[in-house]
Amino acid sequence: MRLARLVCEGAGNQEAAARLFLSVKTVEARLTRIHQKLGVRSRARLAAALRHS
Repeated sequence: MRLARLVCEGAGNQEAAARLFLSVKTVEARLTRIHQKLGVRSRARLAAALRHS
């Protein structure tokens, strides 16, 4: 959830990775899983999905 919120606030993968002490590859993998779970394909749709939850 923290990763999704950071991305929705405009953080890029590298920034999110640094702030969460993760590798960029881990961030990419987790975002892929988040997108699949929520059925979204973009960061904009991810943000909209989080606003509605």
